[in-house]
Amino acid sequence: MDEAGRSAPPELEVLEREITACRACPRLVAWREQVARDRRAAFRDQDYWARPVPGFGDPAARVAVVGLAPAAHGANRTGRMFTGDRSGDFLYAALWRTGFASQPTAVDRHDGLRLDGAWITAAVRCAPPANKPAPDERDRCRPFLERELALLTGLRVYLPLGQFGYQVLCRVLGLRGAPRFGHGVELALDNGRAIVCSYHVSQQNTFTGKLTEPMFDAVLRRARELAGL
Repeated sequence: MDEAGRSAPPELEVLEREITACRACPRLVAWREQVARDRRAAFRDQDYWARPVPGFGDPAARVAVVGLAPAAHGANRTGRMFTGDRSGDFLYAALWRTGFASQPTAVDRHDGLRLDGAWITAAVRCAPPANKPAPDERDRCRPFLERELALLTGLRVYLPLGQFGYQVLCRVLGLRGAPRFGHGVELALDNGRAIVCSYHVSQQNTFTGKLTEPMFDAVLRRARELAGL
């Protein structure tokens, strides 16, 4: 059940429990737990989640945002995708401006934030060192995303953030010969669904101006349009 009291399908709840209990990648397990022990000074009094992070949002979502992986001191700390870091600040403010989120901020998983029409997930569920999952870690985690997207039966638009998320999403959807990743690139799927790409909301992109608020808002509005929202 989400913050709005909407019940998720039982299969989605089972998947969430499996995700949060996963210890399949030794390097990622060691890293996420080390980060939780060696907390940043600003978070030294907080208990870190330090587990794989499940998806979050509206179980009836028509748009799925697919990120790379949890941030070490963001979702790995708070337990909710893109929550508690600068990337999440940028993402959720944009989701609020475009009608997907009930508030512009995401502080922790109990802050009352609700999503309407959107689901937030990632290609890899554990925070990786240097924010770079290894190929075997990526592939080991992919079945979680496959099952999750299949259970969200209302999805019409997939919005990958960055090339990594786009490539994993294409594998999940069984796409071959997909166009090269680029901001704003669209791909119509044969089942009436679509992919709309965006640069990742990382500080590396938002602080340098590679991805601006108007650019990201335009992609989200396009996703709404294609999803019929």
